[in-house]
Amino acid sequence: RLSLIYTGGVHGKHFSPNRFVQLVSTAPAKLFGLYPQKGTIAVGSDADLVIFDPHHEEVISAKTHHMRVDYSMFEGIRTKGAAKTVFSRGRAVIDAGKFVGRPGAGQFLRRQTYAGL
Repeated sequence: RLSLIYTGGVHGKHFSPNRFVQLVSTAPAKLFGLYPQKGTIAVGSDADLVIFDPHHEEVISAKTHHMRVDYSMFEGIRTKGAAKTVFSRGRAVIDAGKFVGRPGAGQFLRRQTYAGL
């Protein structure tokens, strides 16, 4: 959950917004052998972007999340920040918290060997 990492990290003054991006984008892409296709904004990389509102506030609830379970271990936690729009390969797939992508539009990505962070 991006909002939990943002709330505890950036809003909690434990790390900078730049470090937040590294932790939720660049480092996972490297860890899973998908960098530089994923995890960076560069010519030749996929246009995967998140429009993040750092001022959004909400209380986490199982009633509002998009999972097929009726509980959340984070129930009742107040968070700051939320992903508003998500682009995958340049196309919007989430807008205002709703899926707007095309089902089945995902793509298999061949991974590189783990090279460390």
